[in-house]
Amino acid sequence: MAKKLYRSKTDRRIAGVCGGLAEYLGIDSLVVRLIFLAMLIFGIFPIVFLYLIMWVVMPEMPVEENQA
Repeated sequence: MAKKLYRSKTDRRIAGVCGGLAEYLGIDSLVVRLIFLAMLIFGIFPIVFLYLIMWVVMPEMPVEENQA
Protein backbone atom coordinates (compact mmCIF):
# COMPACT_ATOMS: atom_id res chain seq x y z
CA MET A 1 0.00 0.00 0.00
CA ALA A 2 1.43 3.36 -1.02
CA LYS A 3 1.76 6.13 1.52
CA LYS A 4 -0.42 9.16 0.86
CA LEU A 5 -0.13 12.64 2.24
CA TYR A 6 -3.25 13.77 4.13
CA ARG A 7 -4.07 16.46 6.66
CA SER A 8 -4.47 14.86 10.06
CA LYS A 9 -7.85 14.77 11.76
CA THR A 10 -6.48 13.78 15.16
CA ASP A 11 -3.13 15.58 15.45
CA ARG A 12 -4.04 19.13 14.52
CA ARG A 13 -3.60 22.58 15.94
CA ILE A 14 -4.89 24.71 13.07
CA ALA A 15 -5.56 22.67 9.94
CA GLY A 16 -3.73 19.37 10.46
CA VAL A 17 -1.00 20.14 7.93
CA CYS A 18 1.96 19.61 10.28
CA GLY A 19 0.34 16.54 11.85
CA GLY A 20 -0.29 14.98 8.45
CA LEU A 21 3.20 15.79 7.25
CA ALA A 22 4.67 14.23 10.39
CA GLU A 23 2.61 11.06 9.93
CA TYR A 24 3.76 10.83 6.31
CA LEU A 25 7.42 11.28 7.25
CA GLY A 26 7.17 9.02 10.30
CA ILE A 27 8.40 11.61 12.79
CA ASP A 28 6.90 13.43 15.76
CA SER A 29 4.58 16.29 14.85
CA LEU A 30 6.34 18.57 17.36
CA VAL A 31 9.49 18.37 15.22
CA VAL A 32 7.58 19.46 12.11
CA ARG A 33 5.92 22.30 14.00
CA LEU A 34 9.29 23.48 15.36
CA ILE A 35 10.76 23.44 11.85
CA PHE A 36 7.83 25.50 10.55
CA LEU A 37 8.22 27.92 13.47
CA ALA A 38 11.98 28.29 12.93
CA MET A 39 11.42 28.95 9.24
CA LEU A 40 8.82 31.56 10.13
CA ILE A 41 11.06 33.32 12.68
CA PHE A 42 14.19 33.34 10.53
CA GLY A 43 12.34 34.13 7.30
CA ILE A 44 14.03 31.28 5.46
CA PHE A 45 11.06 30.73 3.19
CA PRO A 46 7.64 32.35 2.91
CA ILE A 47 6.34 29.57 5.13
CA VAL A 48 2.95 31.18 5.74
CA PHE A 49 2.14 30.94 2.03
CA LEU A 50 3.45 27.36 1.88
CA TYR A 51 1.26 26.41 4.85
CA LEU A 52 -1.81 28.01 3.25
CA ILE A 53 -1.16 26.26 -0.06
CA MET A 54 -0.73 22.92 1.71
CA TRP A 55 -3.96 23.57 3.66
CA VAL A 56 -5.86 24.02 0.40
CA VAL A 57 -4.15 21.30 -1.65
CA MET A 58 -3.79 18.47 0.89
CA PRO A 59 -6.95 16.42 1.29
CA GLU A 60 -8.19 15.61 4.77
CA MET A 61 -7.64 12.05 5.95
CA PRO A 62 -10.62 9.96 4.88
CA VAL A 63 -12.80 8.25 7.48
CA GLU A 64 -12.30 4.51 7.39
CA GLU A 65 -15.56 2.64 7.09
CA ASN A 66 -14.54 -0.12 9.51
CA GLN A 67 -14.17 2.36 12.37
CA ALA A 68 -17.32 2.83 14.40
